[in-house]
Formats: sequence, C-alpha cells, structure tokens
Amino acid sequence: MTTNGDRPRLIFFYGKSSGRSRRVESYLAQVLQSRGNHDSFQLYRVEIDEHPELRQRFAVDEVPTLVVVDGNHVRGRLETPTSCRQIKDLLAPWLR
Repeated sequence: MTTNGDRPRLIFFYGKSSGRSRRVESYLAQVLQSRGNHDSFQLYRVEIDEHPELRQRFAVDEVPTLVVVDGNHVRGRLETPTSCRQIKDLLAPWLR
C-alpha cells in the first residue's frame, strides 16, 4: 500500500499528563507486538505541547490521537481510542 517503498508513518499524538494517552500507548504496543508487527510502521510520538505546529498541521483537538500517513497522504485517523480492537481496525490494512 505504500507508494514510495517506505513503511507508513504512524504518528501518536499524546499529552504528558494524560492518563488516556498512557493507556493508549499500552494498547498500541500490544497491537504492534502481536504477530511481529513492531516494524510495520515508522512510529513517531508527538507531545502536543512541545510541537504545536504538528498539532495544528494535523488538526489534533484531542489526545490521544493516532494518524497514519502513507506516502504523503493521511490514510487513517483515530481520536481517543478506547480499545486494542479500535487500533487494530485502524491499522489493519498495514498489519501482517
């Protein structure tokens, strides 16, 4: 699905003091470690207060938010996920 031969980028927008962000980070780790998917994406963790320009560029209003960029286009987005299943569904096109 990647047009330039590179792995898609998975951007994880989080807040330092957000309990939901810590929970989603755990869910994300579970999803990516299952069936050896840890190398399926280039994972970027973006703290929203440290990178307001990226927050604005990707129109992130809530944390945590996951954004999948494949090629130069946003191919998927999930705001405030509440389960591993939601994350798996978002990432399914790229998982093994």
